[in-house]
Amino acid sequence: MKIFDLSPGKYIHFIGIGGISMSSLALIVKHGGYKVSGSDIIETHITKKLQENGIEVFIGQSEKNINSPDLVVYTAAISKDNPEYIEAVKQAKKVVERSVFLGELMKAYGCPCCIAGTHGKTTTTSMVSSIMLEAQKDPTVLVGGEVKALGGNLKIGSSEIFVTEACEYVESFLEFFPKKAIILNVDADHLDYFKDIDHIISAFKKFAQLVPESGSLIVNGADKNTIKATKDLKCNIITFGIGEDFDVQAKNVVFDKNGFASYDLIAFGVKLCSITLSVPGKHNVLNSLAAAAMCLDTGCDAVSVKNGLENFKGTDRRFEIKGEYKGCTIVDDYAHHPTEIVAAIKTAKNFGHKKVTAIFQPHTYTRTKALLGEFAQSLSLADRVIVTDIYAAREIDDGTVSSKDLVDIMVKTGCDAKYIKDFDDVAEHIKKTCSGDELIMTVGAGPVYKIGEKLI
Repeated sequence: MKIFDLSPGKYIHFIGIGGISMSSLALIVKHGGYKVSGSDIIETHITKKLQENGIEVFIGQSEKNINSPDLVVYTAAISKDNPEYIEAVKQAKKVVERSVFLGELMKAYGCPCCIAGTHGKTTTTSMVSSIMLEAQKDPTVLVGGEVKALGGNLKIGSSEIFVTEACEYVESFLEFFPKKAIILNVDADHLDYFKDIDHIISAFKKFAQLVPESGSLIVNGADKNTIKATKDLKCNIITFGIGEDFDVQAKNVVFDKNGFASYDLIAFGVKLCSITLSVPGKHNVLNSLAAAAMCLDTGCDAVSVKNGLENFKGTDRRFEIKGEYKGCTIVDDYAHHPTEIVAAIKTAKNFGHKKVTAIFQPHTYTRTKALLGEFAQSLSLADRVIVTDIYAAREIDDGTVSSKDLVDIMVKTGCDAKYIKDFDDVAEHIKKTCSGDELIMTVGAGPVYKIGEKLI
């Protein structure tokens, strides 16, 4: 392993090392023989794990943390007036943002595999890892969520295969060097950065063009925006979908009472096997087809594809059944875009409860404002909706949109919707009003899952 012409033994420092991606990158290069340190604002289970693996972690960010490193990697959340960053620029031979470093790291592997798309990246990446582990491909895998089979979000392998998510936000995936890639879908999102859907499609087109002629691009053959983004490419194109017109397809799809699908897997006209998934929803059929297509193209056999997909039990916060409260099923889902919310609620309705309640925490002001009508429409699929305050994430409230605006739209269309600000008050309201035969779903990318935990 060699990164930016730095041989093992050289010193790499990470500013913001406690993030789920940054911590994984630090562990990979530590395993590769580099000296590694880092800093973060607070101590967490992630920083403790890093320390257990021999990485020095400074809690708090200060210029004193910089001690003549050869390379400094910083997360995008670090501002340019951060004192540690300023000192890093003075001392380090090279200072790069996380996505640039991840792209450079890919060059150390013979077969970098990138999973892109507006929705489904974490689940599909996890499915790919499950199949490849079954096939004994021994990949290095970097996932954006906790995966039970991996015991976390990282697996360091010994083969030439490197599997990772490729996020489109601020076009960071354009720093990558994929040999094989998946585009699951292309939808309107991250509108605090992208101007419109055409800007998003153009970003995915640039990403698709990164795949070399000798590589393969696996695309959702039924998604119009994905097809627009992948026209006229010279690499090998493999389409996936449900139906007749795709290279890798699901036929005879049947869902059980919990929304788990069974289907026949067809690849290039040949039935390979029958698969029964252990994760619910039509969207997971599509995710599994994308994963199967990538793994088959990487040399995995049909038995490994079948076993890998059937043994996959999901990732944290992706339609995760948390427990029960007074006969009600408590589910948590990371969905924070209208398309994802529709998929989550439709999946919930397959469980056969008399009522589905969605407790939604909007994620970022710009997304809420840009997609307000779509959020109202998607949430209205639930029998009742409770909305808490917007989770700001990286943004500042400018007063132009609020959760009450979303509730007002739903109420006007006849939806049973209510705004409740405080998580404790939401939990108390559920305790007083739940029916006993209800699926109660917390929805959103923020800490809304804590409401379900209070109930349990």
